[in-house]
Amino acid sequence: MQNRTYTVTQLTYQIKNLLEGSTILNGFTLKGEISNFVHHRTGHLYFAIKDENSQIRAIMFKGHASKLNFKPKDGDKVTITGNISVYPPQGSYSVQVTSMSLDGAGELYLKYLELKKKLEELGWFKKPKKELPKYPKRIGVVTSPTGAVIKDITNTINRRYRLTEIILYPALVQGPGSSKSISDQINKANQDKIVDALIVGRGGGSIEDLWGYNELETISAIYNSKIPIITAIGHETDTTLSDFVSDLRAPTPTAAAELLTPNTSDIIDSLRETFVDIRFKVLNIINKYQTNLVYLTERLDQSGPLKKLEDYHNKLKNFDILLNNYYNQKINNEKYKLNEIIYKLKNLSPENKLKENKTYLNNIKVNLNKSYKYIIEREENKLNRLKDLNKRNYRDLLVDKINYYNNYKQILETLNPLSIMDRGFSVITDKNKNILTYKEINVGDLINIELKDGNLSAEVKTKKEK
Repeated sequence: MQNRTYTVTQLTYQIKNLLEGSTILNGFTLKGEISNFVHHRTGHLYFAIKDENSQIRAIMFKGHASKLNFKPKDGDKVTITGNISVYPPQGSYSVQVTSMSLDGAGELYLKYLELKKKLEELGWFKKPKKELPKYPKRIGVVTSPTGAVIKDITNTINRRYRLTEIILYPALVQGPGSSKSISDQINKANQDKIVDALIVGRGGGSIEDLWGYNELETISAIYNSKIPIITAIGHETDTTLSDFVSDLRAPTPTAAAELLTPNTSDIIDSLRETFVDIRFKVLNIINKYQTNLVYLTERLDQSGPLKKLEDYHNKLKNFDILLNNYYNQKINNEKYKLNEIIYKLKNLSPENKLKENKTYLNNIKVNLNKSYKYIIEREENKLNRLKDLNKRNYRDLLVDKINYYNNYKQILETLNPLSIMDRGFSVITDKNKNILTYKEINVGDLINIELKDGNLSAEVKTKKEK
């Protein structure tokens, strides 16, 4: 059978007709987990359906999406019904979804969201980012030694900047034990202290493949690293929790190598531009100093010794005139002050001052005699009045005191316990304690009876309540 020759468009449409015309691939039901979900502003839904090993792109147009009774999101496990659709311009196929129902949330994605929320609350995503070296001497790469990542990074760095040495820290990047392997290599790089920066990365894959970068052990190692770290995990649309705590996230390992190294051709171009700029500035400086030299030469010609002497001579004459004017003005001012002083001295004659002071002193003497006599008379009158008043007050006060003491004596005699005994009362005590009631004494007790004129000792024979 002769082989047919197709154009790309013809072949694409042949595939489109085969897939879209197949009864098997129309109206089928598919189960899987939503990934890379986008709710477009037009109302259409774009996402991928995946399981442990594969994924397929899907689209749900606005008309069908408006009938959903839930809001789809990454990690949701769903059951969809749809048809295979081919997009010829890109030669890609996808599932055109007509209905979708929720089939439980993806366990890994729920763990992802739970740990992400916890780390956000701890502030791990807001830590200060370390500055990347501009011209790194050594770059460490934590990845699989057999994967394409180390080859891509090596090729990129060798192409851009051969002065950088690449040090591989081999790690298990997928499956059980991958998180410990990655964190151990990051910690080892920090202990070695020989690299200027670290690239932690791997190729693309499902959330299960990338899960080692979502575990706390890996995240903690990146967070606590003293070395700046660029993460390049999966494809551009894949985002792990390690990306949030790293100092920079690159969409691909190749991009990480480009971000860490300068381009040699760019450095050469920059050096050329710098050389041209320096040469231009040096020439400008030389021209500037040449111009200054010519100017100084002309000034030197105009500033010969004779010219200088003439200038100094003129300056000396001007200073002499200024000095004479200054001293003449100073002498005139002093003469004026002297005349004022002579005038004041004439007005302030000692003889006049003595006469004025003598008159003033006589006036003070007269006033003092008058005031002295007045004060003596006033105080004598006051003293006489006080003598008369004191005599009267003392006599009245003495009478009041006598009456007060007489009254007080009567009160004391009334309150005297001995006066009560005059009426037949006595004081009974037991061991120097006054007995007030019969309950305080028992039959057989010895008591003391105090009368007005003596004491008695007695024994209690009986007692009876009143």
